[in-house]
Amino acid sequence: MQYFAICDLREHTGELVRNAEAGQYSVVSKHGKPLFVAVPFDDALLEAGVHVALADRLVKTGELSVAAGAKLARQPYAAYLRPLSASGYSVLDEDPSALEGELATLAALRAP
Repeated sequence: MQYFAICDLREHTGELVRNAEAGQYSVVSKHGKPLFVAVPFDDALLEAGVHVALADRLVKTGELSVAAGAKLARQPYAAYLRPLSASGYSVLDEDPSALEGELATLAALRAP
């Protein structure tokens, strides 16, 4: 994922477009705070919707945990795992140190 400052965007428009053409997401920030995400328009976006497509991409690149991806996709954890696994992603590839965070997220999701 590439990051751009809004004040530099005019100079880097071509790079932003090339990233999108390559299927890469980009974040544009203003005063150091994320302002928006540039999401490539592709079949996954059309089929799954922006929340799911964004969650899938961020989980697969390791920028979000599976539990956080499920939350972003607005799906129950178990329901989110099925299509994620079907797309070739294995939760066994997750960083073992992320287990405590995953368990805490699951506990928070289950809390009344």
